[in-house]
Amino acid sequence: MRTVLRDASYWYEIHGDGEPVVLIHGFTGSTVSWNRFIKAYKDKFKLFVIDLPGHGNTITPSPLSMEQCCQDIHEILLAHGIGTFHLIGYSMGGRTALSYATLYQSHLKSLVLESASPGLELAEEKQSRMEHDEHLALRIEQDGVESFINFWENIPLFQSQKKLPEEVRNSIRDERLSQTKEGLAMSLRCMGTGSQTSWWQSLQEIKIPVLLIAGELDQKFIRINKRMNNALVNSEFTVVQNAGHAIHVERPEFFGKIVEEFVLANQKG
Repeated sequence: MRTVLRDASYWYEIHGDGEPVVLIHGFTGSTVSWNRFIKAYKDKFKLFVIDLPGHGNTITPSPLSMEQCCQDIHEILLAHGIGTFHLIGYSMGGRTALSYATLYQSHLKSLVLESASPGLELAEEKQSRMEHDEHLALRIEQDGVESFINFWENIPLFQSQKKLPEEVRNSIRDERLSQTKEGLAMSLRCMGTGSQTSWWQSLQEIKIPVLLIAGELDQKFIRINKRMNNALVNSEFTVVQNAGHAIHVERPEFFGKIVEEFVLANQKG
């Protein structure tokens, strides 16, 4: 389904019925990222998935900040009568989900963050990351999507995915290749880790139940999530064995199980 806000045209899907759960994909992903989860849980939950700005079938000609994206998602959900729900985000989608929770906490029953972070604290860190993301954005614009994806799927963050079955790896690659160079470049510039607001100082204000998930092979995000877990007042942290950055892809059954248990335990809000 599609809805238009200003000059932005968002693509989203709703599957199943029951307790509402919203899922947000990562960089180079789309609603397709959640197909396996949707297939497994559409008979238990009402699942809402959306393509973020610059990704999938969402068309956003004008640059959108993280806050503007969250406001748009909020308006779309309210238009469908989804006033309170459980929110799940992966990587960039996790940063988006945490941003949403900071801005619209009263609408959430629970929050699940998979391999996510609150952004960067120090000005020099943010500047360095923005310069890095600008370099990547220029690379995409100059060399095209396929060249970038050939590079992106070989960065250390995704090395553990090389052990996945060929069919799964091909599906992930196809999803990445379906993106546009304009969309990915815009996403890096406007919703990248360096450009977004840092939420580290806001974590203590989040009172809803939060489940933090990281893979044992993803040491950087284990460190980040340990610190997040200490800052949050109502959180739990799970390190998933034999998994890297994308737990929902590398350990889908286990990911689904712990998420289902967490959602059901907090469905009263």
